[in-house]
Amino acid sequence: MTSEIREGDRRAAFDAALNAYGPDSLYVPPLWSDFDRMFDSARNPFVTEGHGRHALFSAHRDGRPVGRIAASIHDASNRKHGTRHGAFGFFDCIDDVEVADALLRAAEQWLSARGMSRVAGNFNLTAMQQIGVMTDGFDHSPFTDMMWSPPHIAKHLERAGYAATFPMTTFEIALDGGKPEQLLGDKQRAVLVDPDFVWQPIKRSAFKVRLEDARLILNDGFADNPMFVPPTAAEYLFQAGDMMWIIDKRISTVVYHRGRPAGAIIAIPDLNPLIKAIGGRVGLSAPFKFVQHRVMNRRAVLIYQSVCRDLHNRGLNGAMLYRTALALQEAGYRTLGGTWIADINGPSLRQAEKVGAKPLHRLHLFTKRLAAP
Repeated sequence: MTSEIREGDRRAAFDAALNAYGPDSLYVPPLWSDFDRMFDSARNPFVTEGHGRHALFSAHRDGRPVGRIAASIHDASNRKHGTRHGAFGFFDCIDDVEVADALLRAAEQWLSARGMSRVAGNFNLTAMQQIGVMTDGFDHSPFTDMMWSPPHIAKHLERAGYAATFPMTTFEIALDGGKPEQLLGDKQRAVLVDPDFVWQPIKRSAFKVRLEDARLILNDGFADNPMFVPPTAAEYLFQAGDMMWIIDKRISTVVYHRGRPAGAIIAIPDLNPLIKAIGGRVGLSAPFKFVQHRVMNRRAVLIYQSVCRDLHNRGLNGAMLYRTALALQEAGYRTLGGTWIADINGPSLRQAEKVGAKPLHRLHLFTKRLAAP
């Protein structure tokens, strides 16, 4: 049975993963409004600021969407790293060879026609958004900002000539009975009592100021990380601006050292149970379910933490984690999810071990050399 490939049908692409995996899977869709504006080239700074390009494809059987894939070129990344690499993302489909191959072929041909020599994914759409393809831990529910896909996605990629590279792990930390003090050494204790460090919560009244300072800290602290391209103010706000409505000021912090931004730790309540319950679409019942979720939720997720490079190895990272762990416990959270850490990031993996983090999901980037058009 053949499938029809369409380009640019955002609503069909959104529905495709829900149709492919069904309501009983652990897949959690993005919010429809977020997905829609992400692929709206007139609204996404990724496109409007000239940082990249993208195309969105959906696969249809008997008029019903059963798969999707995005193809993208991060021009800013290629300029920085001197490469001609493209990416695929949002690769989700039924377990069907013909559908999977048709989607991958559409993305590969789009990238090859624009001179790309290699493709890697998932990137949704950049390295600062959701990345990776799940290769283990399929039975564990994802937290907000974590990838989830069934085993057949990785298998179809391998069969199509893709190689698994850049291994990563997500984590889960049980906060009940945790011992945050294990994060403390002499350096961390010195930071906690040093008056040169000022700790500020991220609250709505100063949200944009704190968010911009967090971006500056991210760009400085991550500057030497592989694949990293510093997001502009517009890109960062586009991705994180809606966080204002769900932020819990008790668990996110921007730290200033002698008056300048020095460290940031961004943690938010886990929204996945709520988003799954409403199917990614905000309807009439959504406000009631949001209030109910806010009262009942005991899960949070650590989106990222960063320290400016001139303060690396001073103990600030561990001090931030310690204070955040205490704040989470005091606020009633029982479980903390940690988004991906790459195997090559030894220091972050050691910190995760210190705080008692347990592996949740295993992910890889899948790469393939592209043929010339």
